[in-house]
Amino acid sequence: MSVGVNTETLVRVEEIQGRGRGLVSTQPLRGGQIVLVDSPILLYSALPLTKQQHSTFLYCDKCFKTIQSASVSCPTCSHQRFCSPTCLSAALASSHTPWVCQSLSRLRDCQDFLQHHSVERQIQAQFLVAAYNLAFVSPSDFQILLSLQGRAEDEDRAVVQSLHSVISSLCPPPPIEGFSFSLELIAALVAKDRFNAFGLMEPLNLNEENGGQRSVRAYGIYPKASLFNHDCLPNACRFDYVDTNNSGNTDIVVRMIHDVPQGREICLSYFPVNSNYSTRRKRLLEDYGFTCDCDRCKVEATWSDDEADGDDNEVMEEDVDEPMEAESNGEEIDNDNSADFPHAYFFLRYMCNRNNCWGTLAPLPPPDAKPSNLLECNACGVIKNDEVC
Repeated sequence: MSVGVNTETLVRVEEIQGRGRGLVSTQPLRGGQIVLVDSPILLYSALPLTKQQHSTFLYCDKCFKTIQSASVSCPTCSHQRFCSPTCLSAALASSHTPWVCQSLSRLRDCQDFLQHHSVERQIQAQFLVAAYNLAFVSPSDFQILLSLQGRAEDEDRAVVQSLHSVISSLCPPPPIEGFSFSLELIAALVAKDRFNAFGLMEPLNLNEENGGQRSVRAYGIYPKASLFNHDCLPNACRFDYVDTNNSGNTDIVVRMIHDVPQGREICLSYFPVNSNYSTRRKRLLEDYGFTCDCDRCKVEATWSDDEADGDDNEVMEEDVDEPMEAESNGEEIDNDNSADFPHAYFFLRYMCNRNNCWGTLAPLPPPDAKPSNLLECNACGVIKNDEVC
């Protein structure tokens, strides 16, 4: 999808009470309106170092597109694969420098590291290699990375010590001006990654026996997109078009799900919206360090365990009173049904109902300021007519 939209004036950064920094609309926004297009300052593989054994797909190690035909190998290590000579050339000058090439080769060849460290630790080691390399090739982007949310003191010291030991022994980085290769720096970087990384997903197969679940192909750090706070009933969702042939294929595009007024905080959901209350609560606390108190969570917190743990997608079958459509215009909803089940209308209209998908639907960008009646799923990419959703 080609995106040529100026979004600079649509949102501004504000301090949100109890939530830190967030993005707030500077004017009324329409459903489908693009409010942010953001490019990554850092990309790295989400697959373990023994990735040939863990993935059905082969990805370019520069742009992370699925490689459909013949690929090009790194001339030095032969492990890194690229979709074209252009991507290989760009990687050798940026993300796959000689130090990165040597470091990944040593990590991959160290059987002790592979056998005694989890897949998660392998991926964290790849992130640290990519982050240190960023400090060499783009010091300004490295400073942006360090400015993002995430506190070093919150990280597990045993994990930090383990990663420090691995990097120090196998692939010690050259000196970084103004920084020492320390436990504190590793802890800070791991915290930035944990709180700010976006996953670029593998292709979705709706017919898979595992329910269409996808793994992450790569992680990216997006400096502006990282400012979006979470809501379990988001008013915006993000799209990526990794496997397109356009330049900027790893950009994140954030579109409004429905209309909102000026001054409203723009929020994403950090995971599929069909997750039940207990799952959401556990994941947000463990992965992001906070407890959500959005309107949906306040309602679901009062439900019985059977209600809370039931399949949220059952609301697709519920009857929804017509007045709830006011939500799509950014207005407050005031009826008895919404007090008990404020997200029923959201699921009915904005959750993709294709089997095994669970993506979120948002209108296509409105042409000529007129609202579009076509909605796109951010997981499977299907286009649906609003009248039949």
